[in-house]
Amino acid sequence: MKQSVIVNVKNKKSQISKDIYGHFSEHLGRCIYGGFWVGKNSDIPNIKGYRKDVLQAFKDIDIPNLRWPGGCFADEYHWKDGIGPYENRKKMVNTHWGGVVEDNSFGTHEFMGLCEELGCKPYINGNVGSGTVQEMNEWVEYLTFDGESPMSRLRAQNGHKDAWKVDYFGIGNENWGCGGNMRPEHYADLYRNFQTYVRQYGPNKIFKIAGGPNVDDYNWTDVLMRNAHWLMDGLSLHYYTYEYRWEDKRSSTNFDEEGYYRAVKNAFRMDELIRRHGEIMDKYDPEKRVALVVDEWGSWYLPEPGTNPGFLYQQNTMRDAVIAGVHLNIFNNHSDRVRIANIAQAVNVLQSPVLTEGDKMVLTPTWHIFHMFKDHQDARLLETTFASVSAGLYDKDIMVPGLSVSASEKKNEKSGKNTCLVTIVNTDCKASNTIEITFANDGKAVENPQASLIAAADMRTCNTFEKPEEVVEKSLAVTRISKDTLSIEMPANSVASVRVEL
Repeated sequence: MKQSVIVNVKNKKSQISKDIYGHFSEHLGRCIYGGFWVGKNSDIPNIKGYRKDVLQAFKDIDIPNLRWPGGCFADEYHWKDGIGPYENRKKMVNTHWGGVVEDNSFGTHEFMGLCEELGCKPYINGNVGSGTVQEMNEWVEYLTFDGESPMSRLRAQNGHKDAWKVDYFGIGNENWGCGGNMRPEHYADLYRNFQTYVRQYGPNKIFKIAGGPNVDDYNWTDVLMRNAHWLMDGLSLHYYTYEYRWEDKRSSTNFDEEGYYRAVKNAFRMDELIRRHGEIMDKYDPEKRVALVVDEWGSWYLPEPGTNPGFLYQQNTMRDAVIAGVHLNIFNNHSDRVRIANIAQAVNVLQSPVLTEGDKMVLTPTWHIFHMFKDHQDARLLETTFASVSAGLYDKDIMVPGLSVSASEKKNEKSGKNTCLVTIVNTDCKASNTIEITFANDGKAVENPQASLIAAADMRTCNTFEKPEEVVEKSLAVTRISKDTLSIEMPANSVASVRVEL
C-alpha cells in the first residue's frame, strides 16, 4: 500500500530538546548493581566501578540526562546513608523493589561520577514522602555549594572538594501513590515549602520539577498549576504502556496480534495525555514556560519467568521498538511543552535499552530506536502532514494510526548544510507500505538521501545473549521519485529514518 508524507520544510516549529531522550536509573533490581555499577574490584571490565560496555552503549546514543535514585525508591532514600567510606554506609531493606538489602555502595558521589563518565546532565529526585525539608536543603548544599559551609566541608572530607553542577531536581516522586498517598492540595503545599529550600547557589541554576499526575488525573495537574506554577520549572507525568489492564499484565514475548495492537494503541494514548494535560497547563502558563516532564514512560509487562518479580526484568521485542518510536515521535511533535522525558528504565528493568547478565551485554530493539532517532536532539521541529490508513483488528475495535511520523532540521557542522531527519513507524503488524516523502521547500531538490530501517519478520523477535543481533538498524534503499520526493519500502511493524540535505 502506498502512503504519503509531506514535510513542510518552511514551517519550522519548536526546538526538540535533547533532554526528551533522557533515561532513568532506579535502585530497582539490576539497574544500578550489575547494570551501571559493578564496583572497582569486579572482574567485569570497568572504569572506576562503572561497566565499560554499558557506559559505551549510552555514549553511543548521546544520552543527555540520567534520573536517579527513583522512582518510588527516591521517597525512602536518605542521601547521607550513601556517602563516606563504604564500610560505614547504612544497610537498608528496599521495601519497594524485591525486599533485598540495599548496601548504599552506590550513592551521591557514584551517581555524579557516572554522569561525568557519560557526559550527561544529572537529574536527582529528592525525598518528600519520608524526608524532611532540612534533609533536602542539605543535599542541595552538599551537591552545589562551593563556599564555606557544613555540607561543603563534608563533601570535601568525602573526597570531592569542588561543587557539582546539578541540572534537574525533582521535589518528590509519585506523591499521589508510593511517594505518600497525598491529595493534590496537600502535595501542592508541600511542594511550595520544599522547593523554597532547593537553593540556587552561585552560577548553578537548578531546574525544579514538581511531582505531577498519574496518567489522566487532570485534577492533580489543575491543582498543582493553580497553586504553584510560578514556583516550578517542570511538572512530571508518568504513563506506562501495557496490553489489557494495569492489573492484568501479560508476557513481554509471548503475545498475539491482539496483544500487539492493544499495546500499540495504549502507546498512542500518550498523545492524548500530553494534549489534555497541556491544555490545563496553558490556562495558567500560556507562554509554556513550565515544561511537561514525562520522566517515566515505556512498556510494562510481566517479569521474565524465573526472575525475582520485584526486579521487573523483562525482554524487549520488535513491538517495543514500535512503541518507543511512537513515543519519541509524539514527544518531538509536542516539543513546545514536552522538554524532558526519561524512558523507564536504563538497564535490566522494564523497557530497557540495555540488558546485562554477568559479563555479557545486549542492546535491545529499543536501544536501536534511540540510536536511529538521536539526531532529533536539539533540532528544529518541522511540520509534517500525512493521511495514513488505520491498522488493527476491526472486529475487536482495536484500531491504531497506521503511521507515526516526526521530522526535524539542524545544521550539519561538517557540510555546513541543513540536514533533515524524518522518522516513521509502520504500526501494521502484517502489511508492508510504500512511503512517499515530499519535502515541500519551494520545489528545491533534496540532496544526499539516506535511509535506515529497524525491522524483523516476527513482531516477537528480540535480541538475546545467545543471538544479540536479531533486531538491528540496517541501511534501507531510497528511490527518487522527483527532485523533492523520495520513496522507501517499509515492512510490517518496522521503524525507518530518512535523512536528506536541504
